[in-house]
Amino acid sequence: MNTQDTGNQSAQGMVHTDMTTNENNHPEKAYKQKTAWVYLLNLTFYFIPIWFMRDDVMRVSISLLLLIPFLYGYFWAYKSSQAKAIYPISLMISTAVIASLFTSGGISFFSFAGFFIGFFYSLRTSIISFIAISIGLWTLNYFVGYPAFYFPLYGMLIVFVVGLFGVVEHNNERIRRQQRQSNDEIASLATALERERIARDLHDIMGHNLSSIALKAQLAEKLVEAGNLPLAKEHLSQLAEIARDSLSQIRQTVSDYKHKGLADTLQQLTASLREQSIEVNVNGQLPEMPKLYESQLGLMFTELVNNMLKHGTATECWWQFSHQNNTLNVRLSDNSSTQAIVEGNGLKGIAERAQLLKGAFNYQITDGYQFTISLPLSTDKDS
Repeated sequence: MNTQDTGNQSAQGMVHTDMTTNENNHPEKAYKQKTAWVYLLNLTFYFIPIWFMRDDVMRVSISLLLLIPFLYGYFWAYKSSQAKAIYPISLMISTAVIASLFTSGGISFFSFAGFFIGFFYSLRTSIISFIAISIGLWTLNYFVGYPAFYFPLYGMLIVFVVGLFGVVEHNNERIRRQQRQSNDEIASLATALERERIARDLHDIMGHNLSSIALKAQLAEKLVEAGNLPLAKEHLSQLAEIARDSLSQIRQTVSDYKHKGLADTLQQLTASLREQSIEVNVNGQLPEMPKLYESQLGLMFTELVNNMLKHGTATECWWQFSHQNNTLNVRLSDNSSTQAIVEGNGLKGIAERAQLLKGAFNYQITDGYQFTISLPLSTDKDS
């Protein structure tokens, strides 16, 4: 049994993970452990034939004892990597072959092996394995002599169907893994951007103030040496005022960094615009969305408003929110008389944030500025 070829591995992000890949700290871990036990309910089909041959103590005893290696292989496969999955799968198939010599319920063991084959291996490998198992079922039927060929025919059907479930689960797992990886990358990049913004803000706030403090301190020192104490005292007083002002600015900056809901951010930005005599109109409502989206949209909105206050000549602006087909569309427009938009770091930063969330940012001039943000919304509110 061969694993996926290099091309398939590359296309699927080098799938070389186990059934619980990266789930040690993931909420899905508990769910996976529960479903591992739930799927064992299918062993009911193994016990039905045993019940009908309950008078044959030897066959019943052997059939029940074979559950031990099967269950060992089953849970081993659940924790196995793709590279090592052949070992537990081989154990389950071997157990299924031996069990089929004593009970027709051995078919159910083959079905579990079929699921893991479909999950771990490529479609081509799964089909080849299905053909091999089918040949094995017909061979077993020839030697054991189950009536009316129901054993190989039913066995082929159930292995094929359950194997398809394995293929589907494999694809679902790959999609979930890619989504988790994408979310992790977005969060990591967002953190890096925030660090850059914090560093830039602190530099802007403290750079000038610290230079002023150093100059005032040096000047006061020289005035003391020259005996001009009144003027030195005045400079020291100014130095203390600069220090207090710096502390106040740092506190305000740190306070602004604390997480706020997007609605609160929008309300604060609206208040800032109205303080500058800009009339604000808001149409539509914001839908529920993951925290990551809220924080990133809050930063985008803040940058747009800052640009409007810095470079625009607007007296009125409009926020338009719409949510259709799991996509959020935000449009901010105003009545500025500006004839050109110069794309600086602020607008580039907004475009980059939108791209990180797999969205888009566009702008144009009609009767004023018009900025549009479109984002596909995730259904996970805690992302």
